[in-house]
Amino acid sequence: MWLGSTQQLQKITITEVTILSSTATVVNTARDLGVVIDSQLTMSAHVSALCRSCYFQLRQLRPIARTLTTNTTRTLVQAFISCRLDYCNSLFYGMTDTLFQRLQSIQNAAARLATGTRRSEHIQPALRRLHWLPVRKRVDFKLATLVFQALHGLGLLPSYLSDDCQLITDTGRSQLRSSTNNTCFVPRSHNNFGDRSFSVAGPAL
Repeated sequence: MWLGSTQQLQKITITEVTILSSTATVVNTARDLGVVIDSQLTMSAHVSALCRSCYFQLRQLRPIARTLTTNTTRTLVQAFISCRLDYCNSLFYGMTDTLFQRLQSIQNAAARLATGTRRSEHIQPALRRLHWLPVRKRVDFKLATLVFQALHGLGLLPSYLSDDCQLITDTGRSQLRSSTNNTCFVPRSHNNFGDRSFSVAGPAL
């Protein structure tokens, strides 16, 4: 799979790669650890697959939710919907607003099912009762948590992630005023792909 912007991909005409006696066909999407990666890293293919999966689960849960207690329904919604939205959600950073809205609609539907909220009622009170952050905020929270763990040596983060998080005081720039505020050093990026990388997005948050 070729990765790049639309303009870059248009310049590539190779659709097959010969490896010894075998031929590998170039594809537009690939699944890795349950995440569907597309050639432009827009995450649109993964969002579409996630929507299909979550709405299928919601349709299965809705008939039986009427016979369950509120706590049991919330547990099932958390297990079948929220966990899917949270899985590898740090990859959603930098997605378009349209894709975030599609994921938010899933969370809203799950919250209505878990709390018995009608479609005519506003969803924000239901999200507050469940203590659920909106999808975009959950992504920011995940990245910020990883940075916090990296800076304080918590968790089991691999070195290629923890090495990307450094305070300005640790980079020898103690003359800056921000060095006294425990501010992270944010490396300079030159394109949208760089802005979405953990080494930039995490310290920036």
